[in-house]
Amino acid sequence: MNEKLWQPSAERAGASLLASFMRATGIGLNGDALDYDELWAHSIRHPQKFWADFRVFSGMIGDWGSEVLEAGVDLRSARFFADSRVNYAENLLRGDGDRVALIFHGEDGSRRELTIGGLRRLVARIQDALRQSGVGAGDRVAGIVANTPEVAAAMIATAGLGAVWSSCSPDFGVSGVLDRFDQIGPKILFCSDGYFYNGKWHETLTTGKIVMSRMQGTEKLITLPYQGFREFGGDRPMEEFPGTVDTPEFRRTLFNQPQFIMFSSGTTGLPKCIVHGVGGSLIQHLKEHQLHCDIQPGDRLMFFTTCGWMMWNWLISALASEATIILYDGSPLFPDAGRLADIAAAEKVTHFGASAKYFDACLKAGTAPVGSHDLDALRTILSTGSPLSSDCFHYIYRDWKADICLSSISGGTDILGCFVGGCPVAPVYAGECQKRLLGMEVRILNEAGEAVTSEPGELVCASPHPSMPTGFFNDGDGRKYRDAYFDRFTDVWTHGDWAELTPEGGIVFYGRSDATLNVAGVRIGTAEIYRPVEQIEDVLEALVVEQKHAGGTRLVLFVRLRAEAQLTDGLVGEIRSQIRRNASPRHVPKKILAVGDIPRTKSGKIVELAVRNIIHGEEVRNVSALANPEALELFRDLPELAE
Repeated sequence: MNEKLWQPSAERAGASLLASFMRATGIGLNGDALDYDELWAHSIRHPQKFWADFRVFSGMIGDWGSEVLEAGVDLRSARFFADSRVNYAENLLRGDGDRVALIFHGEDGSRRELTIGGLRRLVARIQDALRQSGVGAGDRVAGIVANTPEVAAAMIATAGLGAVWSSCSPDFGVSGVLDRFDQIGPKILFCSDGYFYNGKWHETLTTGKIVMSRMQGTEKLITLPYQGFREFGGDRPMEEFPGTVDTPEFRRTLFNQPQFIMFSSGTTGLPKCIVHGVGGSLIQHLKEHQLHCDIQPGDRLMFFTTCGWMMWNWLISALASEATIILYDGSPLFPDAGRLADIAAAEKVTHFGASAKYFDACLKAGTAPVGSHDLDALRTILSTGSPLSSDCFHYIYRDWKADICLSSISGGTDILGCFVGGCPVAPVYAGECQKRLLGMEVRILNEAGEAVTSEPGELVCASPHPSMPTGFFNDGDGRKYRDAYFDRFTDVWTHGDWAELTPEGGIVFYGRSDATLNVAGVRIGTAEIYRPVEQIEDVLEALVVEQKHAGGTRLVLFVRLRAEAQLTDGLVGEIRSQIRRNASPRHVPKKILAVGDIPRTKSGKIVELAVRNIIHGEEVRNVSALANPEALELFRDLPELAE
């Protein structure tokens, strides 16, 4: 059993929305004790009852029909609330108009805020322009955009009209944007005029204009200023939106109508265009926010993300739980690693989240907000993007806050949500995601397709869930969708994660299953090597791959070191010893090489498969999907790999 790091007090657990839901349904109550596992079992045995109960509990607005779960011929064809109608924007813009809806912080030090009333007026102005451009239900609207209030308003305005939103971050190059948006044919393209990163201004409109000129069917490019509109606290006049409409429109559409198009990373081919439904996305986010994160009305949620990562959609959806959301645009480490903690303290943030790589960078930098920041309001810290190491669990409890629910959450773009994550009534164990989420029959299957505990295997979901994609765009017969998730095992969703179910009901992740390593016939996850290696002070980051060599394969470990460090024989020996001691002898690589950088996607995930291709002289497609594609060249034709 992993070390228990935190246990909620009875008072705190009892005050959670999850406990309120248990009391409302009568499930999971054992005297004064709250039994999450009983509620989880109920939610997968009786999905219609669970989702109907939660829909009422959440206060989700809509026209509700008689169907809760319409069974299909298989899991992927099942549909939730098929005869109900909802509008995403209507749910987000609910509540008191004077309540602060969002607060924006820019890397340049700017700060702006909008009330719900102000956000409604801004949404209405943008909607007016969209209507005049002929945007209606089902049309696609896309954005090359920074994480500013105007972009959130553009997305909500699009949703209010029943149109479909898709976005990428402004650091994408022309080819990266076209690889995505050219597949979906947006009618309107929004573009931020630029953004700050690492202390520099980066202009974006040139990219937007080139993209606009190369896409057929896109009728208009609309600029969204980073500095904001003067009427809403910014510097720029509203030249693009001269109308006077102040009341937004909410067109309710069928629950499973498209709302978002998300894109896979695209490092092995053209990005997949993953279509998510309006109601499924919203009810999944409401469930995660309210029951698993305990986001209550008046809470303040800050999650560091770009508009190209699904966590941005997840963050904006928290408005539907009547929370205030804090947006940050820029480098999270500029001018130093304490920047986000500064904002969290100043804004009295109750829920703070970022990628696991961010927390690892803070650990390496020695950032310790506990001694310098007032984080009394903070109740929950969220981490995702890659496995959060046990060291980072201990670091957060030691150097951020001891009384905190640390929720390592995992799911992805594919479901626009999570399969596993937080539980405000349960303990936190080092290195574990707390629980499988309600309504998600998550299992770990071995090679024979048998459900296992306490051994690694494929993470699958054996139940339908509302945020399954409605399909892929331009995938008429559904073959691409089926092949992506339902090819490995019969009629279960295979997510592509290599993970383990613990006796406590938590999940430990070992990496992507397509990047797992096969050593002497035993599959091991890459995270099993990264965890011990990245404990070493001189190692900032690591990447491990299998290399074909001398008629077999061998493990090769690449390490990115501190600027002043060198890969001496002593450090190589320390790395090998650390892996052998904390993993096993079979995990020890045959080769250890230092590199200046490690390639990663724009959401911070390292790309083992791309490096594996490079060292074998194979093509890496769509390098524009990477945040630092130039790093791939550091791995090409290395003489050490020929030895």
